[in-house]
Amino acid sequence: MLETHDPEIRQIVQQVETKIQEIPLIGFILGSGLGEFAEEVKNPIIMPTSSLPDYPRSTVSGHAGKLVAGRIGEVSVMIVQGRVHYYEGYPISKVVYPVRLLAALGAQALIVTNAAGGMGEEFQPGDLMAITDQVNLMGVNPLVGQSWGFETFPDMTDAYNPKLRQALHRAAKSVNVILKEGVLGGWMGPSYETATEVRLLKMVGVSAACMSTIPEVIAAARLRLRLAGISCITNMATGFSTTPLTHEEVKVTAAKVQVKFRTLLKAAIPEIAAIIGHSER
Repeated sequence: MLETHDPEIRQIVQQVETKIQEIPLIGFILGSGLGEFAEEVKNPIIMPTSSLPDYPRSTVSGHAGKLVAGRIGEVSVMIVQGRVHYYEGYPISKVVYPVRLLAALGAQALIVTNAAGGMGEEFQPGDLMAITDQVNLMGVNPLVGQSWGFETFPDMTDAYNPKLRQALHRAAKSVNVILKEGVLGGWMGPSYETATEVRLLKMVGVSAACMSTIPEVIAAARLRLRLAGISCITNMATGFSTTPLTHEEVKVTAAKVQVKFRTLLKAAIPEIAAIIGHSER
């Protein structure tokens, strides 16, 4: 378990520890409209985040605001069913509370997921994309003024762990799910990007854009969590879309891909557990 000197996050950790039955091996953060994966947990322990002291509340439709702990197969997991976003008005230090909580509880790996807007003909709404790298255009970094007991300058070279990404691809192949790859760009939001901004992102190699995830990945790198990421392409970004963008479209598309999304993640769990080195805690 990682030591935390922040009294606020320590209080959250202590309260969660009184409720869970075992240390989660793998943590999941689920994006907009993707929360149904939590239904895969056997005999779940469900904790509304509203019951945790100082934990930021999810205010966006499609984010349930719950922690779900238990097992999927033989692997202990904790699922953050709905994240919070910087655009909701929270300090960036609180946006990454879920990552800090999972690390403090002893999780060895983290899977982050999101809804994202695809850029280019290689993507269509409903595609799943393994994230290979990221571009932070949010204008903030969760490590500013923070140490958490680690060095100031974490290396981001393999923030998206190559072995875990390979595990996602093996799992996808085993269940006949097409999993593409690409670079994720993070935008502050809540407004969608303009067509010109999308062209700029495309020029620097971004494949899909979201309004989350980026700070969580930076925090995970600082906390030395092995991490993989999946974007659900729920819409085409401005300039590639033929219709106005809406959050409702995001939720509708996410709902349509729930089955293959859940199938992929469930298949990936034993693959990731094997990489970590053990399947049970």
